[in-house]
Amino acid sequence: MPENRLFILDTNVLMHDPAAVFRFQEHDIYLPMRVLEELDHAKKGVSEVARNVRQASRFLDELVAGASQEEIEQGLPLPGTLGPRGKSAGGRLYFQIRPTHLSPSIPLPGNTPDHDILGMALTLRQDHPLRQVTLVSKDINLRIKAAILGIHAEDYYSDQALDDVNLLYGGLCDLPADFWEMHGRELDSWKESGRTFYRVSGPGVVNWHPNQGLFPADNGPAFIVRQRRGQEAVIEILKDYTAPGHAVWGMTARNREQNFALNLLLDTEIDFVTLLGAAGTGKTLLTLAAGLAQVLDVKSYREIIMTRVTVPVGEDIGFLPGTEEEKMTPWMGALMDNLEVLAPQAGGEWGRAATADLLGSRIKIRSLNFMRGRTFQNKYLILDEAQNLTPKQMKTLITRAGPGTKVICLGNIAQIDTPYLSETTSGLTYVVDRFKDWPHGGHVTLRRGERSRLAEFASEQL
Repeated sequence: MPENRLFILDTNVLMHDPAAVFRFQEHDIYLPMRVLEELDHAKKGVSEVARNVRQASRFLDELVAGASQEEIEQGLPLPGTLGPRGKSAGGRLYFQIRPTHLSPSIPLPGNTPDHDILGMALTLRQDHPLRQVTLVSKDINLRIKAAILGIHAEDYYSDQALDDVNLLYGGLCDLPADFWEMHGRELDSWKESGRTFYRVSGPGVVNWHPNQGLFPADNGPAFIVRQRRGQEAVIEILKDYTAPGHAVWGMTARNREQNFALNLLLDTEIDFVTLLGAAGTGKTLLTLAAGLAQVLDVKSYREIIMTRVTVPVGEDIGFLPGTEEEKMTPWMGALMDNLEVLAPQAGGEWGRAATADLLGSRIKIRSLNFMRGRTFQNKYLILDEAQNLTPKQMKTLITRAGPGTKVICLGNIAQIDTPYLSETTSGLTYVVDRFKDWPHGGHVTLRRGERSRLAEFASEQL
């Protein structure tokens, strides 16, 4: 059997990734005519799917431009890496130029677009008995139908940041009990501006990442990785925010993950922070406390901007009245709940009202729909429920950051409400994996729920 395979692409693959035709290396791609018709019907509108469809059509137009009918029948060469002898290692793109010759066309009742694609797959399998013909689709039901007919079908995997979500970078590393015995022989230490640094070297350093938390097994002082080159790294002792004397806007860390998260959120050298965790782990509360401390006390940033994806859990209640901020207010219940905790309770009714007005003037609520083209300077930007963002939307939002802006992404990849995203294709998973080696980015996965014993028990048992 030849090594290069023949892949049949379903319409939803190109809707999801318009550059999918370039992702199959040396293998050949076949596009049924039904796919081109469905692309034509879905090209109108301003949605993400419509934009992807138009981009896919432009890619196909560039490949077809200037080609004769004979060249199209023989397959259009796809750009790929150079193989041996300087030849392109890319495959070829084929279009359906004749109807299926199966009689009957397909042994399934009904007449749907899926059946046309399945009939084309059966035809290609008959025409190329020595090649492996694979149907690629993100439609689970189509893949089930293909399996019933004996057609090899696969999901589209090129858009996945990871093969398994369990491999996602967690941001923390547990040091073995004998770590200092193995790595403490050539140890340098020094202090700068009240901060203590150590230079360690050894084989255990190779797998560390910048701004990763290091926690010893004997509950000793924790560290954060500042630099790493080969088997040598510079680490710094973490600040302890668990003590009441080191509270951040009245909040103290209740576990080691929260303590490390506050270190990342309060570090002005870190421009991008991602916090993952189940409900009740303190993502929003810690982020707001660190933001208020840096906006009102230290004045590292001018104001806090908070936004989130407006994906309802149940049925949509319809249009909301008012301005942009008023329309976003019902979606920001988490912000209001946490501000009630963070606002000082002393000072009487007038004092609390004045404090609420002050906090409201420094926290702005914005919609994601109007972010394109904007630039935020010296802002503390919070993206809540970021697990519902696609990688493209995440790129659009992060690139809004101007000089002096810090971006914090919060989310729980186990609670994705968008129907076309999964744990491995979410934009939040994508940025955690891509930013783990950047010296100005940090990540931590919060494990322990601190909301209440009821919430923690429900999160584990339900």
